[in-house]
Amino acid sequence: MFEWSFLAGVLTATAPVLLAALGGLLCQVAGVFNIALEGQLLWGAFVAVVVSDLTGSAWTGVVGAVAATVLFSALLSGPSVALRADPIVVAVGLNLLALGLTAFLMRQIFGSGGTYSSPDLAGLPDLGELGVDVPVLRDQSPLVPVALLLVVVMAAWLTRTRSGLRLRAVGQHLDAAQAVGLRVSGYRHGVTLVAGALCGLAGAQLSLGNVTLFSEGMSAGRGWIAVVAVMLSGVRPYRLLLACLLFGVAEAFGFRLQGAGLPQQAADAAPYVITLAALVLAAVARRRRRSYEHA
Repeated sequence: MFEWSFLAGVLTATAPVLLAALGGLLCQVAGVFNIALEGQLLWGAFVAVVVSDLTGSAWTGVVGAVAATVLFSALLSGPSVALRADPIVVAVGLNLLALGLTAFLMRQIFGSGGTYSSPDLAGLPDLGELGVDVPVLRDQSPLVPVALLLVVVMAAWLTRTRSGLRLRAVGQHLDAAQAVGLRVSGYRHGVTLVAGALCGLAGAQLSLGNVTLFSEGMSAGRGWIAVVAVMLSGVRPYRLLLACLLFGVAEAFGFRLQGAGLPQQAADAAPYVITLAALVLAAVARRRRRSYEHA
């Protein structure tokens, strides 16, 4: 049954993926294929919980997550842009590093593995607590409307500003961009670090907004879903939003099925099955368009 609570669940599930995917889209526009979103999201979620637990402030946790994930993303930017290493190899290494490092530090900081939660851990406030009385937004953290707003901002920036058009030139017409004196490496360094900041926000939303805890591997493939969303979007922010909403609908529907008695494993698999199906359908549609063009 489609109701306000279901739509609210869709937005809650969509927000972390959308924030990470916006970072991936920026990188894609600049010609950097960033598949480190999974590791960056997980690292941001971990740091948000650690800082929030130490300071008692969820917003300090968000700031800490953004700053730490920007530094973490420099491990991708440096080798892949400055040293021209294979970005896919570097990104896979970062994903593995984030998975292992968060598990190790969790035991060092919290004294146990698995899942950490505490009554003293500060989560992000709901918009209802801040005076927002819109049913679909009442139980959301402030980062959810921020994610939606960033889609509009990014779409306008990429198409209507000089810097946005230059960034597109760096990714689409590299030789021309270099010929007019654009610092290609500077743009690519910049967007990789900005992508890190967005993944930090995504991680903070996941661990302090969607829930108030950290669990080993809690990104659970959301970074990879974000990569798929970027591939489906054709580097268009509004298409990216639709792709991420598809994942959100699937996850919210999976929770409903689980509540109706479907095994948890089947419900958890629903978003990924639907995302893979969308990727296959997009590939088929792309081939058909190419065949029509050559006909």
